[in-house]
Amino acid sequence: MNDLIDAFMTDCVEMKKTRVPDGLGGFRTQWTQGEDFRAAVNKNSSLAASVAEKQGVTEIYTVTTNAGVGLEYHEVFKRLEDGATFRVTTNSQDSRPPSVATFDFEQVKAERWELT
Repeated sequence: MNDLIDAFMTDCVEMKKTRVPDGLGGFRTQWTQGEDFRAAVNKNSSLAASVAEKQGVTEIYTVTTNAGVGLEYHEVFKRLEDGATFRVTTNSQDSRPPSVATFDFEQVKAERWELT
């Protein structure tokens, strides 16, 4: 990957959601860590994103990973350096570079998200 992009990369881990019995006849959500990967997670600071945030939309981020990580719509991951969690709002397949490209990364959009 490009040295500049590598400089922005940080350790992340996918978060897997499961339903477990709550002991009272119902279920509760449990989050467990999955595969580790590295990503550059950058906040979208465009005017349109700022206006959307003022109207109640969550913070929007661009997430850049090595090709093949394959983040998918609604997948949740955690940035390990600060524990921030994000939910992917696009598919990596939509932004894969063509096979003739000289760069080897994928991008998705994500929103800041709280595990519930």
